[in-house]
Amino acid sequence: MAHFIDRRLNGRNKSAVNRQRFIRRYQQQLKKAVSDAVLKRSIQDIDKGESVSIPARDISEPIFHQGKGGVREQVHPGNDQFVKGDKIERPPGGASGGSGQGEASDQGEGQDEFVFNISKEEYLDLLFDDLALPNLEKNKLNKISEMKTFRAGYSTDGVPGNINIVRSLRQSLARRMALQASKKKTLAELEQELVELSRHPAQHYERIQAIEQHIIELKRRIAAVPFIDTFDLRFNNFVQRPIPSTQAVMFCLMDVSGSMDQATKDMAKRFYLLLYLFLTRTYKNVEVVYIRHHTQAKEVDEQEFFYSQETGGTIVSSALKLMKKVIDERYPPEQWNIYAAQASDGDNWADDSPQCKTLMEDDIMSLVRYYAYIEITTRAHQSLWQEYQAIARRFPNFAMEHIRSPADIYPVFRALFKKQVA
Repeated sequence: MAHFIDRRLNGRNKSAVNRQRFIRRYQQQLKKAVSDAVLKRSIQDIDKGESVSIPARDISEPIFHQGKGGVREQVHPGNDQFVKGDKIERPPGGASGGSGQGEASDQGEGQDEFVFNISKEEYLDLLFDDLALPNLEKNKLNKISEMKTFRAGYSTDGVPGNINIVRSLRQSLARRMALQASKKKTLAELEQELVELSRHPAQHYERIQAIEQHIIELKRRIAAVPFIDTFDLRFNNFVQRPIPSTQAVMFCLMDVSGSMDQATKDMAKRFYLLLYLFLTRTYKNVEVVYIRHHTQAKEVDEQEFFYSQETGGTIVSSALKLMKKVIDERYPPEQWNIYAAQASDGDNWADDSPQCKTLMEDDIMSLVRYYAYIEITTRAHQSLWQEYQAIARRFPNFAMEHIRSPADIYPVFRALFKKQVA
């Protein structure tokens, strides 16, 4: 069996393999921490890394130990002071003292929680794990690309799991041949000369002694060349390459009317920011069209979509009409996968909601792969929700969810974009 000893200096990412193993093992705890972080962060900080706390009991290792054998009887005394649900009062002395017996000790230690820092890349991977755009089809091999891992030759640096044994041994053989060739040639010449001089040892005694010493030194130097060294190690190299799959466009429609208070708008922005991060993280060159509307709809850039203060009344159909116009002008359905995500508080001009239903059924739903509607409100649903429920019953590519508080944003987002099982 060959033993490889890595004598290289440890790099900055020396524990990368163990780190990824740890993330896989405690993925559920990490996902929960990431989900909680979405609620606590400001919009500007939502895509940064995170410090995750895992209870110490969750990282304990299983052990084998001797169990109690035989037949045992045990009497549990119970209590006469508490019933289920009672709260136990803090012991006298508060934080500075307790009721325990004995003196303090300067030895021993305990464990609270294990704190683990994940990077921005790991945070986003966990945030968008198992999510995908529904009904994505290869309409035209262009624009959008998925990243796929490919073999890319060999490198002199890498993790132990990627060592290529054949290449490493081949490099080791080449190095030993290069270092030993001249010495072996000289050794062969000296041994041949020694054989000839040995025929008349008395005449060539001193020369024979010198040759024998030289031969011993050459054999020592040849044997000193290690079988394998760190320069010989070769690692399988892998690179990420974009694979053209299809092209897609996401329409983001946001209600900014006067009925949308600041808290409601902030929840809508959080949802759209998650959507933007998901698209840019998972796909490449997906186009995003931002539409804000009150009584009138307007296509805007990313900065204005998230930070403009413009407001007014509410006519939702204006956004749907503008979306249809943009599709007709720039995104032919036979070449594009068209998606839409609409956020509103459901408050709409009463006569406009039936018109929204007509626009959706006649003009939009046949063009889109998937349409997601989220209603952000704590009030009772109004006419727009009722009209959209009729659309959801008729079209399987229409989904609608209700958000009441910031805690609902991430679960609703995952529900809308959960990867479909083939």
